[in-house]
Amino acid sequence: MSDDEATRETAREAAERAVAPGDATRGTARGTAPVPLSVLDLVTVGAGSTAARALTTSVRLARLAEDRGYHRHWVAEHHSMPGVASSSPAVILAHLAAHTRRIRLGSGGVMLPNHAPLVVAEQFGTLEALAPGRVDLGLGRAPGTDGATAAALRRADRLDEGADEFPRQLAELVRFLDDDFPDGHPYARIHAVPGPVQGPKGRPPVWLLGSSGFSARLAGSLGLPFAFAHHFSARNTVPALELYRDSFRPSAVLDAPYALIGVSALAADDEREARRQALTGVLSMLRLRTGRPGLVPTPEEAEAYPFGAAEREFADGWLANVVHGTPDAVRAGLDGLRERTGADELMITASVHGGEARLRSYELIADAYGMPSGGSSEASRGGSSSGSGAQDS
Repeated sequence: MSDDEATRETAREAAERAVAPGDATRGTARGTAPVPLSVLDLVTVGAGSTAARALTTSVRLARLAEDRGYHRHWVAEHHSMPGVASSSPAVILAHLAAHTRRIRLGSGGVMLPNHAPLVVAEQFGTLEALAPGRVDLGLGRAPGTDGATAAALRRADRLDEGADEFPRQLAELVRFLDDDFPDGHPYARIHAVPGPVQGPKGRPPVWLLGSSGFSARLAGSLGLPFAFAHHFSARNTVPALELYRDSFRPSAVLDAPYALIGVSALAADDEREARRQALTGVLSMLRLRTGRPGLVPTPEEAEAYPFGAAEREFADGWLANVVHGTPDAVRAGLDGLRERTGADELMITASVHGGEARLRSYELIADAYGMPSGGSSEASRGGSSSGSGAQDS
């Protein structure tokens, strides 16, 4: 057996241990949705707003999502991006846990190479203690930022992102989560606390995230659920999902593949407004990709921006991958995407300038599918229990 095969086998053995009772992966489709719908939250900060307001909007969004039957709410780790306030998923998730009761909460994801596995195990052990049975640990191997920032995070000039390093980090993390390093291992007497050393075994389900084939193949070989970033790597979606399914080996975690995809979607009351809002995220991404990151621009700024020829080509291509329009048009787009990919779950992200536009979009999508309403309108409209009450605008 090669070193690579041995590493993968060790990761697989670790991943299969101490699985939480019951099926913590599969959700239930609500209303007429073809699959469970979930939320991917980047905690976007619009021009003229603040991180505090964006975080308040995230609380409102989590409560809205819980109220309307979305299955889970994930927060994505990004760094050194002024328009994204989700650099610390574990901190945000703890706050969201205090303001929700049922919805699953998780990382979409934690970029594992940026962190010591023991620290991640401690953070998510704490989250599991705060919100038992509703925490997901999604892991990625990308830095979630540029190379210089990644080096600053890791305190090293060399970024170990090769195919060998991530499986080793994953296996170590899972052993910390399960508190089961073998006798004689250097870490055998180290315990991630909160964790199993204090009581019954149990840990957050581990997901692998990716935008290419590496994590798809690894997730399949380990029998883990897989989340693919369709929202920024659309051309790779179908090949990666096929690779995941072809590579899948049943495990104690899953007896069959389970894949969700991240989808950019924005619904508004009319098509023009949807495009106008979606364009703010497009311009924000253009600036990020060309080394000019900043706060998410307003719709007025995005409409007035003088796109050059190359910029227009990028913007048109990016916008084509955003499912946007009236609620009926978005529903049709999501249904078509699900049919083309066979995804088991759709995780919707709406990276636009205004918090109210984001909240309205998730409401309209839920309405389009006839998803339930718990009647807690105050939850999505800035009720007093959501924090300071400040609204992101």
